[in-house]
Amino acid sequence: MDFLHPLSGFLVGMMVGLTGVGGGSLMAPLMILVLGVAPTTAVGTDLWFAGITKLVGGTVHHSQGHADWRIVRRLCWGSLPAALLTLWYLSSAEMHQVKSGLIVQLLGVILVVTAFVTLMQRRLGAMAAALESGHIVFLRRILPGMTVLAGAILGVVVTLTSVGAGALGATMLLMLYPWRMTPGRLVGTDIVHAVPLTLLAGLGHFWMGNVDFALLGALLLGSIPGIVIGSRLTRLVNPVLLRCALAAMLLFSGIRLLG
Repeated sequence: MDFLHPLSGFLVGMMVGLTGVGGGSLMAPLMILVLGVAPTTAVGTDLWFAGITKLVGGTVHHSQGHADWRIVRRLCWGSLPAALLTLWYLSSAEMHQVKSGLIVQLLGVILVVTAFVTLMQRRLGAMAAALESGHIVFLRRILPGMTVLAGAILGVVVTLTSVGAGALGATMLLMLYPWRMTPGRLVGTDIVHAVPLTLLAGLGHFWMGNVDFALLGALLLGSIPGIVIGSRLTRLVNPVLLRCALAAMLLFSGIRLLG
């Protein structure tokens, strides 16, 4: 086993423990750019990595009452069918180079968007709260449909790139439900919804032969102590600086993939 694999898992796990985000956004580009993993295999393996870790986190948040199951169901109505359709497209596309190129380009775009979302999340939430205050009746009528649409977008993006279930999903929820989403409920709802989405997408990629379970085991071996250590160091590090550092890494990775 290459020592870079558990080391990569450890570094990503520590970032997740420190910031609460960044797992999927960092793991897939790290596998492609540093470990030299094929894009389709990186996405499939990362989906299983995210599914397993989020299953543990989602169980904890559910036990604490942090998950808003009504919103989770609305998201799933959009994300799971969208994931199935995307898997069907990937399995029917015959040219491997076309699929790999599409995944790399889309992953680069999503990483750049996620970098800006990471920095602007609070400001976007404040703007949504101000908008809802002025148009509360109309917005609440269309909220169910908008939530299903947000889930569909996440379903496509996550299945194609393995990225989006964290920072993008949380930002969408914050913009759709600015008053309803407390910090704990925001994280819990986002993680609980990500569990069935990442597992479904991961099963599809496994069926297509895009999962390296030896690599997955090595990454998990490093990520578990990384998350524990990062969580214990959270109070010692400035969260604003951490988010800026995370956004910078995402932006750099996105530009590298696009270049």
